[in-house]
Amino acid sequence: MDAASAAPLHIAIFPWLAMGHLTPNLLLSNKLAERGHRISFIVPQRTQTKLHHLNLHPHLITFIPIKLPHVHGLPHHAETTSDIPFSLFPLLATAMDRTQKDIELLLRDLNPQIVFFDFQHWLPNLSRSLGIKSVMYLMLHPLSSAYLVEEPRRSQGRELTELDLMEPPLGFPDSCIKFQLHELRFLVAIRKLEFGSGVLLYDRAYKGFRSADVIGFKGCREIDGPYAEYLQTVYGKPVLLSGPLLPEPPNTTLEEKWVSWLGGFNPGSVIFCAYGSENPLPQNQLQELLLGLELTGFPFLAALKPPDEFESIEEALPEGFEERVKGRGIAYGGWVQQQLILGHPSVGCFITHCGAASMTEALVNKCGLVLLPRLGSDHIMNAKMLSMILKVGVQVEKGEEDGLFTKESVCKAVQTVMDDGNVVCREVRENHAKLRNFLLSDNLESSCVDRFCQQLQDICDKGVDI
Repeated sequence: MDAASAAPLHIAIFPWLAMGHLTPNLLLSNKLAERGHRISFIVPQRTQTKLHHLNLHPHLITFIPIKLPHVHGLPHHAETTSDIPFSLFPLLATAMDRTQKDIELLLRDLNPQIVFFDFQHWLPNLSRSLGIKSVMYLMLHPLSSAYLVEEPRRSQGRELTELDLMEPPLGFPDSCIKFQLHELRFLVAIRKLEFGSGVLLYDRAYKGFRSADVIGFKGCREIDGPYAEYLQTVYGKPVLLSGPLLPEPPNTTLEEKWVSWLGGFNPGSVIFCAYGSENPLPQNQLQELLLGLELTGFPFLAALKPPDEFESIEEALPEGFEERVKGRGIAYGGWVQQQLILGHPSVGCFITHCGAASMTEALVNKCGLVLLPRLGSDHIMNAKMLSMILKVGVQVEKGEEDGLFTKESVCKAVQTVMDDGNVVCREVRENHAKLRNFLLSDNLESSCVDRFCQQLQDICDKGVDI
């Protein structure tokens, strides 16, 4: 029975409570609903309103609201990570964990065939008791999980060190990945980070991988296949790829103020820098970034969240900065239409923090890529994927020990990708163009999603040994 003739599936999706997880999971839901599958999308009550406009198939995608139990120290209004500083994320995870009984009642009532999850390590055992298959579905590239995989390293019987992580685990696909000391320290430290309910963040992932019926990733076989196959060997269960989840075409137009401003510059001459909506840069690094943009001599638009101790981006700017860059540079503290700005003909360079969604939006646009990963394991690995494996972007140099970048290193990276006479520029732009054409090629994404749906059908019909 093929996917077209099979009965539609009913899938419940319960992502981690961050917009960077909720939004792409809803994008996946749209792809599944296009093929007739029914989605019950579990989301905090007030957060529904932030997602309604992204639901393209409301007759098949139903938001299932949940109320988060109050946790001492967590603001009463907090429902997602965008409502709180990073230091309170573990309390939000605790609140999520305390929905376990409510989720059990919901799943009993909804009775889906499959439930997707990511940080809820307790969900596979719960769903199994109800006869529901579980898919641990992650938006990060399989490379991250494959390199940091626990199983081949546990046999060492001791705590991992920076030295252990310098080399890939046994059997890992050939790779040219190299780490700086500050990155290795972070990757070791993140394994010891308590992330709600007394559970380590890394154990949430490890237990999820071990207990889920199936593991799923955003990605495609041509790029991510070797890492997915490696994880399938390690965990002895299916590892599926849903396709690259390319962004839907925008259903709005770019705000007139940006149309007017960008229209004042030559094609391909503007630097666009967007550093994500969470975990802002500290003031000293924000100032180095802005001074580096100034140093390039190019016009620029930097969309940056103000550092935690400042109310506005203007308060955190370097002295005299606004006057010096007036007319050619803007530091903006609000939300911007990233996808539309990336597609504007005046934009020639994109400086990104290497979040999964930003990476995908960048790869399907033509601007040169400067990689300035935030200190997060998937962001670090995303930058390695783009700079060392796919070779489609240039990473900003950072200090080996402290991980800090300078205005000079920002300027150097930008000038590298903006200089057509530079050998590195020509190589990364050529590689980027080939990858962009591949991602946008006819039927790539549709065939990936079709295959993903067929595999989910097979799991429901035949069990997990596919």
